[in-house]
Amino acid sequence: MRYRTRAGRSRSRPLALIAAAATAAGIMPLVAPVAQAAITCTVNYQVTNQWQGGFGANVTIKNSGDPVNNWRLTWTFPDGQRVQQGWNGTFTQSGAVVTVAAPSWAPNLGANSEYSVGFNGSWTTQNRAPEDFAINGTRCTGPNVAPTVAVTSPTAGQAFQSGQAIPLEATATDSDGTVSKVEFLADGVVVATDTSAPFSGSWAGAAVGEHTISARATDNKGGIGNSAPVGIRVLAGQAIQISPPTLNVRQGGTATFSVSLATAPSSSVTVNIGRTAGSADLTAAPTSLTFTTTNWSTKQNVTVTSADNGGDLASATFTASATGVTSATATVTEIAKGSSDFTQAFLDQYNKIHDPASGYFRTFPDGLKVPYHSVETLMVEAPDHGHQTTSEAYSYYLWLEASYGRITGNWAPFKSAWASMEKYIIPATADQPTNDKYNASKPATYAPEHPRMDLYPSQLDSNVPVGSDPIAGELKSAYGTPDIYGMHWLMDVDNTYGFGRCGDGTNTAPAYINTYQRGSSESVWETVPQPSCDTFKHGGPNGFLDLFTKDSSYAKQWKYTNAPDADARAVQVALLAQQWATAQGKSADIATEVGKAAKMGDYLRYAMFDKYFKKIGNCTSPTSCPAATGKDSAHYLMSWYYAWGGATDTSAGWAWRIGDGASHQGYQNPLAAYALSQVAALKPKSATGQQDWAKSLDRQLELLQWLQSTDGGIAGGVTNTWEGQYATPPAGTPTFYGMFYDAHPVWRDPPSNRWFGFQVWQMERTASLYQMTGDPRAKKILDKWVPWALANTTVGTGGNFQIPSDLSWTGAPDNWNPTSPGANANLRVSVLNYSQDVGVGASLAKTLLNYAARSGNAAAKATGEGLLTAFLAHQDSKGIAVPETRTDYNRFDDPYNSSTGEGVYIPSGWTGKMPNGDTINSSSTFLSIRSFFKNDPDWPKVQAYLNGGSAPTFTYHRFWAQSEIATAFSLHAELFG
Repeated sequence: MRYRTRAGRSRSRPLALIAAAATAAGIMPLVAPVAQAAITCTVNYQVTNQWQGGFGANVTIKNSGDPVNNWRLTWTFPDGQRVQQGWNGTFTQSGAVVTVAAPSWAPNLGANSEYSVGFNGSWTTQNRAPEDFAINGTRCTGPNVAPTVAVTSPTAGQAFQSGQAIPLEATATDSDGTVSKVEFLADGVVVATDTSAPFSGSWAGAAVGEHTISARATDNKGGIGNSAPVGIRVLAGQAIQISPPTLNVRQGGTATFSVSLATAPSSSVTVNIGRTAGSADLTAAPTSLTFTTTNWSTKQNVTVTSADNGGDLASATFTASATGVTSATATVTEIAKGSSDFTQAFLDQYNKIHDPASGYFRTFPDGLKVPYHSVETLMVEAPDHGHQTTSEAYSYYLWLEASYGRITGNWAPFKSAWASMEKYIIPATADQPTNDKYNASKPATYAPEHPRMDLYPSQLDSNVPVGSDPIAGELKSAYGTPDIYGMHWLMDVDNTYGFGRCGDGTNTAPAYINTYQRGSSESVWETVPQPSCDTFKHGGPNGFLDLFTKDSSYAKQWKYTNAPDADARAVQVALLAQQWATAQGKSADIATEVGKAAKMGDYLRYAMFDKYFKKIGNCTSPTSCPAATGKDSAHYLMSWYYAWGGATDTSAGWAWRIGDGASHQGYQNPLAAYALSQVAALKPKSATGQQDWAKSLDRQLELLQWLQSTDGGIAGGVTNTWEGQYATPPAGTPTFYGMFYDAHPVWRDPPSNRWFGFQVWQMERTASLYQMTGDPRAKKILDKWVPWALANTTVGTGGNFQIPSDLSWTGAPDNWNPTSPGANANLRVSVLNYSQDVGVGASLAKTLLNYAARSGNAAAKATGEGLLTAFLAHQDSKGIAVPETRTDYNRFDDPYNSSTGEGVYIPSGWTGKMPNGDTINSSSTFLSIRSFFKNDPDWPKVQAYLNGGSAPTFTYHRFWAQSEIATAFSLHAELFG
């Protein structure tokens, strides 16, 4: 299985902490046709406030039929609720049935009139909305299901000429009624409306630039559904496109770029190719290309040849031009004739990734780029949509640009990548507004995690002792702010879900979101997406909060989760960049970014602490595990997450922070610990940051040695809070400084240490530390791991290779004794299956090459080089990728199964809405709350599979994998020339 095996990773448990005063959002209108022609009614039942045992509600009656005299409204409560006090009508209740009689001052309902009544009531276990409203005995059934709508024209990335009317088309359906109109929006503004199918329109007068087109459908009952956005370009006129716009050529060699037209011409166009600047050592052929009304979008190749004359390295600009058409340019730069093939391979890969036609980035009006998780949108693994992004992607974005700086000496792209990260995925002060209310002596309220989702929501328990946060004060003192400088792990780059900024439902992009929330069994297929800032606009009466925690009331709040492996990788990359720039005499160019990496590392220490700052070691119950003071709560490892949050109301006066007691081997980064403890340019400003990282370096290497199997592979990890609830582990569970061995920390679906990728991600860092410093502890681990990896890796000819994919573990390590470590004779690993995962393969190649460069191991060098060479046989126009069959996509429409615990679990009686109108209830599936997938161009392949056909095959271009391949090429050139 590929990278998708990480689909269960549960970045976020922090909602199991939060409590404060609450308000409740409304319940969607209930609308239906009636049994009698004279009465056509709609009832909108809305909970306006809810508290433990009580609630207030408003009920609006709309009469769409003939006038009704002496009206009488009835409904039946589904959960034993009772009306305590009512107004604007005469309330009576018999059992569960409520009757509201018209008051004397408003006895009649005129045609197309509305009338509202209100009441306060009581509830016990649940407070579901009634569904059997009737006026004078005539049923108003429901609830209304919002229509679905998809833009079919224009298509994503399509280009138009300025002044050209842009054709708009959409499909829209309504399962319980009819679609009354479809509105087309450009950049959030309605530009066309159609009231009958086929729904169409046009947009004239679009300004030159990038725009977003969407559609909004309204049904006959007032329900509204929104489409996924489609990005388009408007050009000043007919334009030529060149791909890639920058490329490199080895002196004496050739390179190729392609040419096409952006829009269909009215007649044939001849495009001339010529050098318009730069050296005559570079020539291009052919010098002209012809595009017709039928082949205008078909790319035609131009080959650039570098003269083999031994002169200085040169560059040139080639322009593709035609009469009356906007021209395009390709900038071609020579690299030395003796340059490594892998230097050329890096630059080719780099240019493909940055080619706008490839689709790896979304560029925002400020010029900054945000990387997508993948070029493809129909993608489910750790993120549940390809056009989300992760802190992981950002860390690889930095690595890609740092490697470019090493080769070219140009550090501007690295600085731009850091600026994008800082602006878009590190929450600004406005996004974390109440950190100044944080009380470090009471960091969070305890709530247990659970092994099954149906045990959620989890009860907050203020009786369980929590420790104090020992680093908040020194961080605020060092940096002059109460804010956290760390990346949130997940963003919706195109605002596909529609949560907007702070859950406001606007078309603000990117949007902070979260998914995983409910314990070790929750895989991506069982998640409920939610906004990171929950203001109750979406979801149920309490937004999404009461799906995860159980409390007497809820407050609007913000919350973020950090993935420590990504922030640590950013620090690691900053170390590499600092060394490379220093060797070029350009350290000053990136001194600001390196200093910010040190700051990020300072805050990353929150990953070193137990979740609730309890004392490390021998915790076997929530109440007996003592609250810690000082650094007694620090395990000094890289845990699965740290998180922070608070009230959106700045006068509410609360905020919270947590660490995590569970540490996975795959997240350890001893190289980052080395950088933050040993390298002056990366020294944290805080009082104890450097010494904490020095201790972390030692502790991480100890952990890896403790977890190493007799075969060589590194076993799962360790936890201070068994099953996330400080439970008692099975008798005989081995310990590491009092923490318990866990073969699969954090999640079980799928088992978290099954994926071979976690082996190579972690070992690459350890090997890089060894290559850079010669650390004998790292060498000892690698001396055992590398032979195991080599024995399970095959590199053939013609691009054939295979590497481990899934692993199986038996036994356990010996109890850790730092003065006399055990041999772990009973801890074994076996390889279950193999794959051609190019991203994981690149990580393995990096590990082997770093190890070989320091140790001189010829087999490691040969296999690392062999993998890189094999990748080159799998090139396409966007990068390097291989097809993969996705049998797990049969889970798109899985209902919840109480016996297996699989499927999207929603407690009985809980109902809510996604921003696009998708209903969330106990019948929900992964697909039903993400209906936009049905509009994806790749969806028919999945639907055919769900209908009984064969599993679909996709060729995915993941940003992290493409960057990992590029930087592996660069690493070989750096180490071996």
